[in-house]
Amino acid sequence: MTKNLTPVRHKMHVKKGDTVQVIAGSDKGKVGEVLQTFPKTNKVLVKGVNIKTKHVKPQQEGESGQITTIEVPIHSSNVMLYSTKQKVASRVCYTFNAEGRKVRMLKKTGEVLD
Repeated sequence: MTKNLTPVRHKMHVKKGDTVQVIAGSDKGKVGEVLQTFPKTNKVLVKGVNIKTKHVKPQQEGESGQITTIEVPIHSSNVMLYSTKQKVASRVCYTFNAEGRKVRMLKKTGEVLD
């Protein structure tokens, strides 16, 4: 009997445009903006983080090859939301604002994100 190996879609704690700090891996401590989220694989693309080099072959005769750098997605569990005002990373909690709308809030600072 085979198991279904499709990844489970989780509700992610970060959204596109959020400022996050990397808390694990070789880029630990770096702060950047989330450029794209991938909910199927639970990964995020952060600006200036996890940069890899790619060797590009020449396409036409006489053209020289290139070495380009690209940002590669990292797992969302390795990033934490970051407060630019107080320069601190914090966990996120969900609360309701005055209009009764559900919003994300940083636990350490009490800063409302949405």
